[in-house]
Amino acid sequence: MSDLSQFTIDRTYSGRWTITFSNPPINMFVPATIDELGTLMSELEADSAVKAVVFQSANPDFFIAHLDVAKAAERPAVLGQWRDFVLRLASAPVVSIAKIRGRTRGIGNEFVLACDMRFASRQNALFGNPEVGVGLVPGGGAMEWLPRVVGRSRALEIVLSGDDFHADIAERYGWVNRALDDDDLDAFVDALVQRVASFDRETLAAAKAQINRFGTPTAAELQSSTDLFFTTLASPSAQARRVKVRGMAYGVLSDFELNFGRYLPVFGRADDEGPDTPSH
Repeated sequence: MSDLSQFTIDRTYSGRWTITFSNPPINMFVPATIDELGTLMSELEADSAVKAVVFQSANPDFFIAHLDVAKAAERPAVLGQWRDFVLRLASAPVVSIAKIRGRTRGIGNEFVLACDMRFASRQNALFGNPEVGVGLVPGGGAMEWLPRVVGRSRALEIVLSGDDFHADIAERYGWVNRALDDDDLDAFVDALVQRVASFDRETLAAAKAQINRFGTPTAAELQSSTDLFFTTLASPSAQARRVKVRGMAYGVLSDFELNFGRYLPVFGRADDEGPDTPSH
């Protein structure tokens, strides 16, 4: 059994795993998180009994905050590891379900999009890809998954606005399977997983593989966005915006991290001709 510091695995029920992510204070993704996901994925692939896996967060306010861009820039190969994890998860003969409470932005949103199904707390889930607002582009799969899941126009709205979206909007867009009242979320997901786990693993895997023909991105498509991410990361405008972000209580429990989308217009125009006021 491997040593995981950010993920715990509950194997209490036959054929089912529940994986809980915890990286205080706000569940940031750092390179070590992605290293652990690779290890976790190897364990999942090696367990021939597991049929369904549920991903959840130990932090009620943050499912996954976002990527720590500065740390990822120090290890650029880590996004290649991320791409490999995403493709392995999507193609695994295991049904993956994200049970979402709290903010899930950037790579967090790309994580849940790579899961087979997504169920969100109506009162406590928030989604977004804020990268454009800080001079970057989503580099972990949002630009590949979103058009497939919500369609071109809504994908453009999500990516180009960089805004936060509540669970009811995400449900309306098809971004998540369902938004449920927070009190009902656990029971609903538990019942679904129990039902799925009662079926034959080989049949589940075969059905998933057939449906995957119409809904999963290729490695080359994912790599193209990663390459573009690093290109924009090096641009002067992105570097200027990142300086402003670092002055806004980035990476810690703060009003900025709780309301990332609201703050993005504060950074003003890319050419610094003058700041706009935050939207609410």
